[in-house]
Amino acid sequence: MPKKRDGGGLSKTQQAAKFLGVSVLAGAVLAGLALPAAGALGLTAKGSVEGFDDIPTNLKTPPLSQRTRILDAKGGEIAKVYSRDRTVVGLKDMSPYIQKAIVAIEDARFYEHGAVDLKGILRAVNKNAQSGGVSQGASTLTQQYVKNVFVEEAGDDPDKVAQATQQTIGRKIKELKYAIQVEKELGKQKILQNYLNITFFGQQAYGIEAAAQRYFSKHAKDLNLQESALLAGLVQSPSRYDPVNDPQEATRRRNTVLQRMADLKDVTQAQADAAAKKPIKLAVSRPKNGCITATDGAGFFCDYIRKVFLGDRSFGKTRKIRAQRWNEGGMTIRTTLDPQTQKSIQASLGDHVYDDDPVAGAATIVEPGSGRILGMGQSRPYGFGENQTVINLSVDHRMGGGAGYQPGSTFKPVIAAAALEQGTSPEQEYPSPYRMPYPSPVQTCDGEWQGTDSTQNENKEEVGPYAMKEATAKSVNTYFVQLISDIGICPAVNMAQKMGIERADGKPLQQVPSMTLGVQEMSPLTMAAGYAAFANGGEYCSPVAIESITDARGRALKVPQTSCRSAMSKKTADTINTLLKGVVEDGTGREAGLRGRDSAGKTGTSDSRYAAWFVGYTPNAAGAVWVGDPQHKRKMYDITIGGVPHDKVYGADTPGPIWRDAMTGALDGRPAPALPTVPIDDPAKDKSPGDEGDKGPAKHKPGRGGHGKKPGGGWSIPGFPDILGGGNGG
Repeated sequence: MPKKRDGGGLSKTQQAAKFLGVSVLAGAVLAGLALPAAGALGLTAKGSVEGFDDIPTNLKTPPLSQRTRILDAKGGEIAKVYSRDRTVVGLKDMSPYIQKAIVAIEDARFYEHGAVDLKGILRAVNKNAQSGGVSQGASTLTQQYVKNVFVEEAGDDPDKVAQATQQTIGRKIKELKYAIQVEKELGKQKILQNYLNITFFGQQAYGIEAAAQRYFSKHAKDLNLQESALLAGLVQSPSRYDPVNDPQEATRRRNTVLQRMADLKDVTQAQADAAAKKPIKLAVSRPKNGCITATDGAGFFCDYIRKVFLGDRSFGKTRKIRAQRWNEGGMTIRTTLDPQTQKSIQASLGDHVYDDDPVAGAATIVEPGSGRILGMGQSRPYGFGENQTVINLSVDHRMGGGAGYQPGSTFKPVIAAAALEQGTSPEQEYPSPYRMPYPSPVQTCDGEWQGTDSTQNENKEEVGPYAMKEATAKSVNTYFVQLISDIGICPAVNMAQKMGIERADGKPLQQVPSMTLGVQEMSPLTMAAGYAAFANGGEYCSPVAIESITDARGRALKVPQTSCRSAMSKKTADTINTLLKGVVEDGTGREAGLRGRDSAGKTGTSDSRYAAWFVGYTPNAAGAVWVGDPQHKRKMYDITIGGVPHDKVYGADTPGPIWRDAMTGALDGRPAPALPTVPIDDPAKDKSPGDEGDKGPAKHKPGRGGHGKKPGGGWSIPGFPDILGGGNGG
């Protein structure tokens, strides 16, 4: 006795015979069925057979696109993202009612025929001939499944979707041959399962599980008779029979399905009648797709995850492959986002910067030693409405951010680290007048810089001499201009690169002395990760956002790992810790200091106060806060931010408190280790105050970079124009 397929159907011998019969019949029958003009094309039965035989027999079924869940580090759901809202389930997780209802209304003879229902075709031909049009189709459930495969493969490409659904004899014949293959390889039960998972039920729901959730807020296995009949009725025309927008039409269609089930003895007439009398009771779950639905303001981090996936070769050799994999979905992505840190960031931003303020705020916190991004948020919510944005103000342009923002004096510690690595003593003094021109020439990596730019300190009272500790605490511009001129620009560029500090627009750092004042645009994530190297003994670790990914089958995917490298010696890092602890203890960052734990950091304001910053760290967290106008148009003078009026904004008075509150909440209940430091004498600090001439000649140690002055000589400050050459001190 010939062996039958699982789920019923014909044996291989019977299938072959059927194949021959269908091949001969295909052209004539299909042409008469749905394409009245086909005869005019000269399509004969013989031609149909030859074309039929030329069609490949291998139907490549694309993976069904499904929802991807993005989770935080604790397993909490941040958001669901999907190209198509679908959750693939087996027949055991589908109500028996929906299985019977879909067969009853779409293909009542499903278990009796093969890939093609010859009786159904003849019945449809007769019906269409009587009506003079196409009033009845004859596609089997298997053929419908094949068509849906073509549509799924087309994705969101409108041209490909049109090709997959066009009413042509060629597509019908292609669909027919693949249907025969599917019947042979899968069997009835698997075809039914696949069909119920692939078909569209309206309201953005693909597959029966998503449809059950969308219309009734329940699982497919829990659907009752009337609910199953309603969903089965949707398949023919999801928009026409939409129960949300037209409950009367949906009710009529549901009752048609119920009666069809009774006629086929799937349910009793009494059951069908009782179900038909019940009104439709929906429990609609609105579509929740994408990063716009993310919790705790994590929409920007959610979008960053997508950018990481699309840009990393770990997930595919080409961007096209990675995009296809993302759209297929079905993944569970566990991220590095710490919910406590994220909530603290958003709470702090909300307290200090309102979403309708003329400027915005953004903050990012990373973990030293691992590069894990613990939190990322901003004052303007993720979205497309008023006072909303989808631009991630915390990251570089290529990752969904803007052009970046001048970090101002928060760049000075990079210069200090470069100088220390070059052998400069932290006790190095410079005259540091209120105003001065940039020394010229200054050595660069491939030549020298020459110019006539000038700069000045924030306050006229800030006049030297200063050594490095006090100059850092007070953010003395003229000290750091002399420092970078002494060591040369190339060591500063190299230090920035080793710390992962780069321009937000992706361009190389400009080799100019004003870089010491932070005049080149950076992002908060870049600055936070760079400062984390100070907390981590001089070792920089690149930021990472993904802990693990499992695909739709539960298989683990390879994810990008942090890359760590030595940016400076531990002694240099510990020296910077000492300098930056002074900023929050005795300097410009006092308002940012943390209670009960060691912290260090630096304030910064850009030229003309388009941006204000605070970047700081503890041994277990490093964070950067930026406040400013993303459009780089609003100067922060005479401005109210978060309900607080300012004559002019400093890094200390707005970003500093945001950083303090965000870090306090993020680290609440967590260890408070000490920052390693080194003793530093400050020879200039104990000198009695007076004007610059009273201070006497400053000590000077010639640097390695050089700028054309005589070794061992003091600084001579001749007359020069009153020009501000770069960032402010604050």
